[in-house]
Amino acid sequence: MASNKSSVAFICQSCGYQSGKWLGKCPSCNHWDTFSEERLVSASPSTSKRKWVDQAGPDEPVAITSVTMDIAERFPTGIGELDRTLGGGIVAGSLTLVGGDPGIGKSTLLLQVAGAIAKIAPTLYVSGEESPSQIKMRGERLGLLSDNLLVLPETNVEEIIRHISRIRPSMVVIDSIQTIYTEDLPSAPGTVGQVREAAGRLLNVCKRSGIPMFLIGHVTKDGAIAGPRLLEHMVDTVLYFEGEKGSPFRILRGVKNRFGSTNEIGVFEMKGEGLREITNPSEIFLSEKPGAVSGSVVVACINGTRPLLVEIQALVASTNYPSPRRTTVGVDPNRVAILLAIIEKRAGYHIMGEDVFVNVAGGVRVEEPAIDLGVAVSIVSSFRDVAVDSKTVVIGEVGLGGEVRSVQQIETRVNEAAKLGFKRAVIPKTRVAMTGIGGIEIVRVETVSQALEAVID
Repeated sequence: MASNKSSVAFICQSCGYQSGKWLGKCPSCNHWDTFSEERLVSASPSTSKRKWVDQAGPDEPVAITSVTMDIAERFPTGIGELDRTLGGGIVAGSLTLVGGDPGIGKSTLLLQVAGAIAKIAPTLYVSGEESPSQIKMRGERLGLLSDNLLVLPETNVEEIIRHISRIRPSMVVIDSIQTIYTEDLPSAPGTVGQVREAAGRLLNVCKRSGIPMFLIGHVTKDGAIAGPRLLEHMVDTVLYFEGEKGSPFRILRGVKNRFGSTNEIGVFEMKGEGLREITNPSEIFLSEKPGAVSGSVVVACINGTRPLLVEIQALVASTNYPSPRRTTVGVDPNRVAILLAIIEKRAGYHIMGEDVFVNVAGGVRVEEPAIDLGVAVSIVSSFRDVAVDSKTVVIGEVGLGGEVRSVQQIETRVNEAAKLGFKRAVIPKTRVAMTGIGGIEIVRVETVSQALEAVID
């Protein structure tokens, strides 16, 4: 039998760029020392061609009105916060990639999902990193032992596909995609070629059979999914599991979702018996808020359909360096720089020569402009060393002219603050009538200066 033609190339393990010789710096992604030597095998067209829909004959173009939507049906995972992030549940035939730092809880979360679905139908958990006994130890700790929860310690993608075709499980978990390899490529598991080819074959099986799959992906030191960027384009959904070191709270955030919104987040707490859902994250994030400390302000943001109250912390201190430091965690540093210029120019506080540190407590990342006014108030509060009332919530977008602009779903935000016992809400001066909100004082402001006068004595 004639062997396939092969050649040697140097491939960037970060982005997949190919070169005929070794390079110290990748010209595509600008990363250093990422090239590794791989042997490229050109398979015959008959073996490389993939079909997803019609295996009986050649694919033909059809009218979009005649296409049957057989993958629109969703089914719950048994974990409400995960269903929220996915957009309402798992879509049949969907391929989901879950990434996160080592030890953040990716395997625990998906084992809990597999165990919950195994109560109804068989599920397959494929592990390339742990032995069946290790998985059983975790399953006992989580209380997930079931005859329908099948464990497969395998890294060969051809064998995995064979077992999937034989068992026909209701869901498959691959832990992790960087350990899976195909015998058609001579390179080591985890390389760009192996990750791309293994994910492509699993995607083919997923779409052809309608079985949903979850892929666990390792992340690089920069926080991105390890392997080629093409991997995130191939899958239907990309979820990132986030959390501060030393904190028990975990946040599941969607960055891509072909079947729903990416604005939703799921909040969990890591316990000894596994990940516990947090149905009211606002109360959890504010549970450790200090009483009367300058620089601490509560803001109301919207994540998808759920209002979320978080604490903004700011610290302004004198600097001993020619260039003051600007450090932010959880907020856009460019937005903070703009707010500092607005405070200096429009509110009259000479703050540009000070070190400024801004943090969102609890490890949450907030990107919407509705927190602008809260960030500005927290910075001035720290600068003047005057505490803001702990029962006051601040909402509003700040324009370059120092004006406070309206935000969407203002009534929903204020209602959430009222439920948590807040007594006053500083909001933009809009025509929106606040109805059905009792026990909370509404303070409407037009400029940043008015807001500072209202909350800082």
